[in-house]
Amino acid sequence: MHTEVIAGQYLDVLDEVRTPAASAGEALDRARRVLRHKSARYSTEHPLVLGAALAGAPAALRESLAAAALPTGEAFQLRDDLLGVFGDPETTGKPVGDDLREGKRTELIAHGLFGASAQQARELGAMLGDPRLTTADVERAREILIAAGAVEAVEASIAELVAAGRAGTDRLPSSGAAADVVADLQAVADRLVRRSR
Repeated sequence: MHTEVIAGQYLDVLDEVRTPAASAGEALDRARRVLRHKSARYSTEHPLVLGAALAGAPAALRESLAAAALPTGEAFQLRDDLLGVFGDPETTGKPVGDDLREGKRTELIAHGLFGASAQQARELGAMLGDPRLTTADVERAREILIAAGAVEAVEASIAELVAAGRAGTDRLPSSGAAADVVADLQAVADRLVRRSR
């Protein structure tokens, strides 16, 4: 888990400085790889698997937990990426636009860059990594992301991942998970991906 987080952090920093992706597919693959290694696995998959291992769960149950948890962790991070640009700072407790100022190449940004007009993509690209972005600049980035369909695309990805996580959770009883554990796990998963902070 430690090694994966380090690799994810490395990939995240690398994406901020290397040549931008040449296609939407490449940009989305890069963003998902960062998301998976840097946060999705350590926030959901590994804690469940580690807890199950400590409780003596058989390998089949640990594997089923991992399969159910990873999509939830990915959806959680995609929601966090949306909140980083569109959230209310009073609710989230962090400044809006920091991912833009840091030049994070999230899936939201990938959809924005490749879904926007050429002029808007250049405008958005110029904002990435600028630590001096103003509130007005962040608002302009939001406008571009919405017009490009980036928010809708990320929401669709979240919905797909939630469905995959739910399907995995629904299969847990056949691996030996108790019904109350499955219900609790689903409740936590719902809270993670439907949060506003």
